[in-house]
Amino acid sequence: MAGRPTTDALQRAQGKRLAMHLRRLRSQRDWSRAQLADLAGISPRTLERIEAETTSNPGLFTVAALADAFGVSVDELVREARGAEGAGIVSAGYEGRNIEQFVEQLLARNVRTVADVRLTPLSRKPGFSKTKLTGALAEAGIGYRHLRALGNPKENRPPFWEGRATEGRAVFRSLLDKDPAPQALDELFALAAKETVAVLCFEQDEDRCHRKVICDMARADHGLHVAALG
Repeated sequence: MAGRPTTDALQRAQGKRLAMHLRRLRSQRDWSRAQLADLAGISPRTLERIEAETTSNPGLFTVAALADAFGVSVDELVREARGAEGAGIVSAGYEGRNIEQFVEQLLARNVRTVADVRLTPLSRKPGFSKTKLTGALAEAGIGYRHLRALGNPKENRPPFWEGRATEGRAVFRSLLDKDPAPQALDELFALAAKETVAVLCFEQDEDRCHRKVICDMARADHGLHVAALG
């Protein structure tokens, strides 16, 4: 199905999160790898491969044994692992990407929610209109929110196309003071303080997009970590 990330991509992303979380938990308890392996009843070599991310699918019984060693349920271990890479914003433009590549890159960044800041969430690019995009994201376990109030109005788009992005950003920045934009910003930044959120628009280069204003505010005014999707 279009928009469905490959099984390998899903497993790689999940394996990376689990490895990071296990390393963190082990460090918090000041356990060696051998100690954790012994408590879980698995071989040190198996644990080494999991923590080194050389195996993306360690198996349910192995994960259950590790959860038991830490005194948590499998669900708790997996849920906590999903947030192991922390919170913040990923600046995401879908230009030059198909939907499968886009979703896989979101998974690699541990994105939990996509915040769509297009004024109108429609696209000629297959898979990136609201309904199809929401479905593709849901299949990967990623949420979707359309923040229309953070969209760039049509009359302010030419500056970004004509090499006058500084002018366009200044206009857009002034619009963010008007309702309902402040409420939408509060919603976005509150969510990004708890989990990784992708701020979505078309342009791959943030400098040619109004979302740069939003990302700059996240960095400067809210101390949020902001990274490019790649």
